[in-house]
Amino acid sequence: MKNWIIWILAIFLTLGAAYYQRKTGPTYPMHVKTELSGQKISFTLPRSHTNETDCPVDVTILNPTISGKIVYRIFPVAKKWDTVPMQREGNLLTASLPAQPAAGKLAYRIILSENNQNISLPVKEPVVIRFKGSVPAFILIPHIIFMFFAMLLSMVAGLMALWKKPHFRIYASITLLLLIIGGGILGPIVQKYAFGDLWTGIPFGWDLTDNKTLIALIFWIAAVLFNMKKKRYAWVVIAAVVLLLVYSIPHSMFGSEYNYETGKVVQGLIVPFFWMGIRRDRKMNSGKQY
Repeated sequence: MKNWIIWILAIFLTLGAAYYQRKTGPTYPMHVKTELSGQKISFTLPRSHTNETDCPVDVTILNPTISGKIVYRIFPVAKKWDTVPMQREGNLLTASLPAQPAAGKLAYRIILSENNQNISLPVKEPVVIRFKGSVPAFILIPHIIFMFFAMLLSMVAGLMALWKKPHFRIYASITLLLLIIGGGILGPIVQKYAFGDLWTGIPFGWDLTDNKTLIALIFWIAAVLFNMKKKRYAWVVIAAVVLLLVYSIPHSMFGSEYNYETGKVVQGLIVPFFWMGIRRDRKMNSGKQY
């Protein structure tokens, strides 16, 4: 296989994994579409915000007779729902969710009304937003760049090893270096700024983001070490596949979460499973949500 084909494949796989990770991650804004009084309404609901300010939630609605409100509560604590009326500013309905401690979460919905017709959005489960500390750009941007190019060169090294190209070990070594800097050094610093802890993976916890970085590092260290004296193509191919799988896991899933009872940051819940439990509770104890 030609080297230029390998690079094109590597770029395609890297961009595809990055897009999938971002679109499926629990902090990516949720797109909502509905229709009220014959008007199609489309907007996004934030699922991540810094804890330095309240989080604005805006909906563009041309019809001036449509009003709105936000109902929210601390997540995952089953407390009473609070209500914030949305203010109209021209074609915009706007309100703000109160800032929370780093890793603190709120579950919320938007309720749009006109006359006697109400629409609760999202239709199924409330949106969960997580607040975080502000990460300086001089830390966050290099972290993203190093992780992106680690993934890209990992794909190049893996494809070169698959077709037994002579320079695959060079790309493998560069991949490991980028992964150490981006994931092993800058990653924990980002975590410290955002949630107050350098490392919440094994052996201190089960944070998925930290642990998947650890797994990727272990496989790439092994791949480079086993290829120092003799060419062992399979190790690089396996390490590249592992990093691709790791990179495809939604970012921040099963991540840090503020415990409102203890005041500590702990491992978070996987939101879909939490709401499944809530639905079971509702069947057993039918009651009003808010």
